[in-house]
Amino acid sequence: MGLFDKLFGGGKKVKRSKETVQTRGVHMPDLKIPVDEKFTIQFKKNGGKFIYCDNFAEVLEALKNIIHENNWQQAAFFTLNPALKQRFAGEQIPFSDTLAGAPIFFTACEHLVAQNGSILVSSNQLQELKLYEIPENVIVFATTSQLVDSISDGLKIIKKKYKNQIPANITTLKHFQPTTENAKDFLTYGSSSKHLYLLLLEDL
Repeated sequence: MGLFDKLFGGGKKVKRSKETVQTRGVHMPDLKIPVDEKFTIQFKKNGGKFIYCDNFAEVLEALKNIIHENNWQQAAFFTLNPALKQRFAGEQIPFSDTLAGAPIFFTACEHLVAQNGSILVSSNQLQELKLYEIPENVIVFATTSQLVDSISDGLKIIKKKYKNQIPANITTLKHFQPTTENAKDFLTYGSSSKHLYLLLLEDL
């Protein structure tokens, strides 16, 4: 039974690790726990909604459930990623290339950062948009191979992957529920708390 089975399936959660990570001070050294477990803990602390999927069929089922739960059957899905649009083309999702009237931002990402439970994105997903300009509701499709321990690890992979064409507008989605603390975070441009779902596909 894998880690995600323990966390989200019928297995028993490892309570000791969760409590220890959550109660340690921000300046204490990181505990040596698996990257996927660390990301899960931090992401949920940030207020994100996490759905782990063993295969793409489960991703599609989870997406249908999200749409039904929020009554988004007729809502426009704003996306800037042609590959993402093509992959979900058979699901009758009303994709939109413009922000006007689109309540949902559907996107991929560069990496999932375990250190703080954030989602690393760039101009490949946002183009020139700032976080406060995208819709409040966000659905992110990612894979387990995109998990990294820290932002610096993610940036190193981006630099190696894109070489001489490093994407601009690199930033992180971190706050998934509005708080007073979020509003004061300069990295969020003052108003970037999002209602966010993460569809995570196992690909390792």
